[in-house]
Amino acid sequence: MDRIDLRSDTVTLPSLEMRRAIAEAPAGDDQYGEDPSINRLQERVATLLGKEAALFVPSGTMANQVALQVLTRRGEDVIVGAESHIVWHEAGASGANAGVQFTVVGQGGLFTAQDFESAVKARGHHVFPATSAVVIENTHNRGGGVIFPQMDVAAICEAARKKGISSYLDGARIFNAAAATNASLADLAQPFDMVSVALSKGLGCPVGSLVAGRAADIANAVRARRRFGGAMRQAGIVAAAGLYALDHNMARLPEDHANARALAGKLAGAKGVIIDMATVQTNIVIFRTAATAPDAATVVAKARDQGVWVSPFAQRTVRATAHLDVTREQCVRAGEILARIVAGG
Repeated sequence: MDRIDLRSDTVTLPSLEMRRAIAEAPAGDDQYGEDPSINRLQERVATLLGKEAALFVPSGTMANQVALQVLTRRGEDVIVGAESHIVWHEAGASGANAGVQFTVVGQGGLFTAQDFESAVKARGHHVFPATSAVVIENTHNRGGGVIFPQMDVAAICEAARKKGISSYLDGARIFNAAAATNASLADLAQPFDMVSVALSKGLGCPVGSLVAGRAADIANAVRARRRFGGAMRQAGIVAAAGLYALDHNMARLPEDHANARALAGKLAGAKGVIIDMATVQTNIVIFRTAATAPDAATVVAKARDQGVWVSPFAQRTVRATAHLDVTREQCVRAGEILARIVAGG
């Protein structure tokens, strides 16, 4: 039985062409600034995002943690949207590493400038922890891959700037947001002090993210990365995958979005399935099961028995993610199988 693996867009395997680029990559010692492939990738991503500099790190989680190290101090407060990756999926790293706490605002991962301003805790208060940063996740993973409206982004970041609060974009899937909106990466990143992007999700690389911002902030990020053990040597072999992906895997992202909608279309209206099609904006599909239907663990187990691999996100919440290693036909078939399992009770 062929496996249709929709657990995440991180499960992709490097193509033969990407492997060839890896094998042929020029490399040097990145700790001495001498890896030409790393330097090229960092310069290229900084240019794409319209920032002064960028730094390669092994993972999106490390990118987020490095950003918090640069933008906050221990005991401070960070405002985030509901169910953000930085809160839910990083094993408590922000408290353990940066020593910050979070204030959650909005719904479905989205919030407004008014939500932000209502949650700000002023610096100098003898009881409240000072708000030092606001984090926006775009697209929002647990929100179903929804795109954060750029008008709200601009308003939030402007409000933060006026209050001396830093702004950070967890842009792990910002390539998907750009593909869906036809906005440039630089325009999406412009309002923020620091931005991260992931190469190992929609772009299909085996490893790697980058964090970008002002040159002085990235210089501090280099030290933070080293504290986390993320400093590397001949890392050009992984940077080469990123360079290949930027050239070959960005333009095809709308295919993943169309495949996700095709999958969601098979779920919509099925007995026992609760899905908001308005959230299916990019490559992620999140649906819930009714109280009379099987729970997420049961759906996931039964689907795997039929060759469809998806992720349980809560007791009655399931996520499926389209990516470059699954076809439209496979996504349609997966949607049909999932709908039957949920409807079958």
